Amino acid sequence: MAKTKELSKDTRNKIVDLHQVGKTESAIGKQLGLKKSTVGAIIRKWKTYKTTDNLPRSGAPRKISPRGVKMITRTVSKNPRTTRGDLVNDLQRAGTKVTKPTISNTLRRQGLKSCSARRVPLLKPVHVQARLKFAREHLDDPDEDWENVIWSDETKIELFGKNSTRRVWRTKNAELHPKNTIPTVKHGGGNIMLWGCFSAKGPGRLIRVKERMNGAMYREILSENLLPSARALKMKRGWVFQHDNDPKHTTRATKEWLHKKHFKVLEWPSQSPNLNLIKNLWRELEVRVARRQPQNITALEEICMEEWAKIPATVCENLVKTYRKRLTSVIANKGYITKY
Repeated sequence: MAKTKELSKDTRNKIVDLHQVGKTESAIGKQLGLKKSTVGAIIRKWKTYKTTDNLPRSGAPRKISPRGVKMITRTVSKNPRTTRGDLVNDLQRAGTKVTKPTISNTLRRQGLKSCSARRVPLLKPVHVQARLKFAREHLDDPDEDWENVIWSDETKIELFGKNSTRRVWRTKNAELHPKNTIPTVKHGGGNIMLWGCFSAKGPGRLIRVKERMNGAMYREILSENLLPSARALKMKRGWVFQHDNDPKHTTRATKEWLHKKHFKVLEWPSQSPNLNLIKNLWRELEVRVARRQPQNITALEEICMEEWAKIPATVCENLVKTYRKRLTSVIANKGYITKY
């Protein structure tokens, strides 16, 4: 049963005042929009205790003293990986014996809860400084500049894997009914590797990479797909190409090829997947593909191509509009990984 909202002190005093001038409980309830039983309870309390204030409530005292709460809160703030067992031992050494659930409840009241640690790219000091430098240098770039960028990347899409997560409505203890489960196989049932690009004007080309990619293959992909994508997206003169610092992208041969083709390349800070907008578009694609539940690799490829083409240009446009917020978050987080 949900908790009822506690009446304010002013409302309780008003009930008593109306009672003292001779109004009935029903009349007071109608005037204040309260139940008759609520009004009666307040009046009885006032008659018995001559007050409408909350009375001391019964209950067991807290096992952990305020000083102990401060101690364990300070400990987990300094080291979030501290276990409940460690905290139990710390308190025991201080003369307080508690259980692990008590630790959990105490920390929860302090606004702390146990969560799985997020996996993020390893950032060395040089990476942090490079990310911070990139964000500061580009923070004041006009929106038109970001609209003239073609973002690119590679990704792997699994046939059966985490991309197939779906929610179901079910009754209690029916979690294993076939209708409420998602069949899985080892290693995701196979996968395909994709290269794609997009701009604020919409998705560019998407192709399947069928062999192990090397520098030569990457240059071939760019040769056959990057410029046609730029033309199809009607990019303005002087458009900028973005790709990350994967070794295939940064070989001398690839840099020379890009220079020879007069492609302007956005200088990119390493270990910055959250700054590459196409990561969000890959997730959009994964969700769309999972809804269609492909049953084999051929169907997976076909569905990927179909769903990529269906992604609205507005989705791409809105992604690009958020870029300044991403840069602001990087600066606010002193170069470390942000939620984007």
